[in-house]
Amino acid sequence: MKRMSKAAVYPSLEERVVVVTGGASGIGEAVVEAFVRQQARVVFLDIQDAAAERLISRLVAEGLRAPAYYPCDLTEVLVLQRTVLEIVDRFGAVDVLVNNAGNDTRHSVESVTPESWDRTMAINLKQQFFMVQAVAPSMRTARRGSIINMGSIAWVIPSTNVPVYVAAKAAVVGMTRTLAHEFGGDEVRVNCVMPGAIVTERQKRLWFTEQYKAEVLANQALKRMILPDEVARLVLFLAADDSSAITSQSYVVDGGWV
Repeated sequence: MKRMSKAAVYPSLEERVVVVTGGASGIGEAVVEAFVRQQARVVFLDIQDAAAERLISRLVAEGLRAPAYYPCDLTEVLVLQRTVLEIVDRFGAVDVLVNNAGNDTRHSVESVTPESWDRTMAINLKQQFFMVQAVAPSMRTARRGSIINMGSIAWVIPSTNVPVYVAAKAAVVGMTRTLAHEFGGDEVRVNCVMPGAIVTERQKRLWFTEQYKAEVLANQALKRMILPDEVARLVLFLAADDSSAITSQSYVVDGGWV
């Protein structure tokens, strides 16, 4: 995948403790790499051990500091909470949380069961809330922090064949706004990033048919595919002190689809 050659440098991110969920692949991988290149102290959570090890090995081979990897099933709230406690104990207060993990597996209205509803909500909404709950105390004590929740344009378009995912991603925007007001008095900012059709390896493997690519390009103002790095660059800005007055907002990265 082609990577953009130049990127902004944010001195305020150097040595900041950054936690990224779902950081082993896709947009999460790009986010992890972007923060590592900013010389942040990066920790990422995932359940893809092999992909995580490949990412770490690649970054180390380039002479970069290895991010720390914690295997964690985010749908298990007790495991999530215990993992965050371990991270805070090892690294200190979390400065940046990127709630990236999610799953957009296609599903029809007819196929949804109470169990599948709960699973989809658990990975796309519930775990974001409990990650925020887990890191917020250290941020509020430090009176500094940036939380970035990953949303989607899926609920704006709206997408079909993913009704529960769409509901979860719409809820992420509302959650972002209320949490921004919950924590604003402690100088903790909460924002949302809403990607469009981003070309990740998973998307290419599962859904990026020629027909789908044609649909994407017909809807976008930019007539090219959008890459994970381009989402990561916005995440960096929202994490850095350069965006110190920005909170309770949702930013779209979709090439002009919505």
